[in-house]
Amino acid sequence: MRLPIETLGFGAVSTGRSLSGGNSGHEVDSSIGAVPAERHPGDATPQAAGPFSGVWLSTYEFYSSGRDKTFTSSHYVVLLQHGDRLTVRSLPNSAPSVMQMDLTVDGHIVTGTWSENTAPKGYYKGAKYHGAIQMLSELTHTRLAGKWLGYGKNFEINSGPWELVLQDRSTSKATIEVFDRPPQVDR
Repeated sequence: MRLPIETLGFGAVSTGRSLSGGNSGHEVDSSIGAVPAERHPGDATPQAAGPFSGVWLSTYEFYSSGRDKTFTSSHYVVLLQHGDRLTVRSLPNSAPSVMQMDLTVDGHIVTGTWSENTAPKGYYKGAKYHGAIQMLSELTHTRLAGKWLGYGKNFEINSGPWELVLQDRSTSKATIEVFDRPPQVDR
């Protein structure tokens, strides 16, 4: 038996509407979030929950409506875990922009927010973008893959793939210095 939602104290539910006018917004379709057939989670030895701390390669794709093109952005980031909280910050010399995430991990589900301050002299002239993100962790805790949501310059809602791949579990000064450079990414 289905009860009308109004009987639970909620107002009448109206038909959904698009904040983007129905025609706007872009979802980037990419192989970034795909798990290759040869990399099934059962093939590697699962690790106990966490720790996620370490240096990771962060890669995401976004559509630029001003340039009518999809772009890939990569940063080396330091991820620190405190209980179920994950803090992600880009290394200063890994990209012209500054990216950060504040995440919560629940088992293999990672949810939170992201923000990026674009390069002051770049195409976006120092604009700040932010949004939500949800990712799944592989059983080995060496890869997180999922989707981001955010807004575009005309306030349309966009989405695309985002992944983090572990590079080194150490967060020592020496390790950070090794990765404080632009990533060499083959895409």
